[in-house]
Amino acid sequence: MTKRVIGFCGLPGSGKSTAIEAIADLGKIVTMGDVIRKEAIERGLSLTDENLGFVAKDLREVYGNNIIAKRCIHIIKSQSQDVIFIDGLRSMDEVEVFRGHWRFPVVAIIISQQKRFEIIRNRARDDDPSSLEELELRDEREIQFGLKEVIEKANFRIANEGSITQLKKETRQKVKKILKIY
Repeated sequence: MTKRVIGFCGLPGSGKSTAIEAIADLGKIVTMGDVIRKEAIERGLSLTDENLGFVAKDLREVYGNNIIAKRCIHIIKSQSQDVIFIDGLRSMDEVEVFRGHWRFPVVAIIISQQKRFEIIRNRARDDDPSSLEELELRDEREIQFGLKEVIEKANFRIANEGSITQLKKETRQKVKKILKIY
């Protein structure tokens, strides 16, 4: 059977990972940020927002805007599962790499900046911004990669303005519909 690969995008803290957790039993999750974290570790860098931002930018400058997606292709092809969820699309260049292999619908998680900051503050990951100003700087970096265009051109949208339970329920419903048509 041909693999069905679905991409997820959204600004940092939008709920992408939480949404994908709700469908983990339906397929394999491949997180694009893990490629960047792996590269940072191989370079001997600590996993701070600044270092991860530097590595992401450097990889794209040296190897092209689609390098993270290209590295994910190898991961996807090595999976035994037929359904794969991609967490963390950043550019249309990445989308096009995946679409060169699969139909690849894209789902955008939409959320207000204030709610995103609350989520980020509560999850307290090492690479998370600690102020609204830092979040705005991170957003700008992600937008420069092309994330805004990916969100605007997404095939499907899920609003994350309610509870985690609501986000997970809506994600499961939407993804089950997508899997029926793709």
